[in-house]
Amino acid sequence: MSAAIRPAAARAAFPFTALVGQPALQRALLLAAIDTGVGGVLVGGPRGTAKSTAARALAALLPQAPFVTLPLSASLEQLVGTLNIEEVLRDGRVRLEPGLVARAHGGVLYVDEVNLLPDALVDALLDVAASGVNTVERDGISQQHAARFVLVGTMNPEEGELRPQLLDRFGLSVMLDNPRDAGLRQAILRTRLAFDEDPQAVLAAHEAELAGLRDRVSAARAALPGLAWPDAVLEHAAHAALAAGVDGMRADLVMLRAARALAALEGRGEVTTGDVDAVADLALAHRRAEPSVPAPSPATRAPSPPAPARQAPQAEGDWGALPPEPVGTTRIASIGAWPPKKA
Repeated sequence: MSAAIRPAAARAAFPFTALVGQPALQRALLLAAIDTGVGGVLVGGPRGTAKSTAARALAALLPQAPFVTLPLSASLEQLVGTLNIEEVLRDGRVRLEPGLVARAHGGVLYVDEVNLLPDALVDALLDVAASGVNTVERDGISQQHAARFVLVGTMNPEEGELRPQLLDRFGLSVMLDNPRDAGLRQAILRTRLAFDEDPQAVLAAHEAELAGLRDRVSAARAALPGLAWPDAVLEHAAHAALAAGVDGMRADLVMLRAARALAALEGRGEVTTGDVDAVADLALAHRRAEPSVPAPSPATRAPSPPAPARQAPQAEGDWGALPPEPVGTTRIASIGAWPPKKA
């Protein structure tokens, strides 16, 4: 078995319900698991904030779900697969050599440091994650196969950013931070140390809760097609997207799909505006345009200092050089980088 794919049953995974202090991350992962058409989850944050632990825990929660890791050195053929043309020439049959997206079908595809992958690879990966279908082409021959999985990409923004075009392709996003509360850190430590000491004991303690959550996810998936979006919900999502200053319609669509998944997860038969509000930040945080700073009005603008008198060029230095003069600057508004750069 390839080292890139590790079934959830191969080793004990940290229980999803035992994650401490990560409610937004847990919600985003569950919504993406209920409706893979949401387009995956981008998780940002410093090292050691349980990004990979949460992804593995989600795979262990889902029934018979593979957990596939995409290495940074992967090629496009390794990701999407390739066609064996030699067999076509020999016996007229096309044989698909599956890639990682085929192996991840029904499970979780985890991409650590997604911001360090080549753009072409990320683009292809996001295409498959959003559509649920992988198309493999070679020498004018193509084949398609289902590839529905939960895409979880992680990154440390300090190590580089994703281009805005790729950032927008991720459905939901969560930005994690180092725990600042001593009590929260102690709770995380207790749980982690207990799991490292005796994984089976921790799993047994969460067995009932895990089973209940697993049943809820399964029921939500089954109920999803029966839930519609009332006009009030569509209007509410549109206003939220406009207020965030996002480009295009992807944010609206993601909000609506995530809101429907939330309603299904909570066992309700109708999507509400409250569902939209509950998922809005997950869908908008990485797309939201940074507000521009308005220029001061003439009445409040501070008077400019008088320009210094121009002096004749000195005999020394470059011939014809003039002394430096102050020039005004204009602040450029962000186009929606996630997260906004600190001043």
